[in-house]
Amino acid sequence: MQSNNKILDDISQLMTNAMGVAQGAKDEANTAMKSMMDRWLADRDFVTREEFDAVRAMAQKAREENEALSARLAALEK
Repeated sequence: MQSNNKILDDISQLMTNAMGVAQGAKDEANTAMKSMMDRWLADRDFVTREEFDAVRAMAQKAREENEALSARLAALEK
């Protein structure tokens, strides 16, 4: 009876260790994937949200100025 408990204890310990190894492998894979994605994104010419918003505001202002100048030109031509 004692040998059965020893075997079960060993199997239990083995399973516990296997789960720890699996968790460590998962964490390492996640870290590696995040690192690869960070490098891939850094190599691309993506703009930040702040840069995008600044250019968008500049384009909106230019559009409004263009409309105002078009209206002024139309008034002068009359």
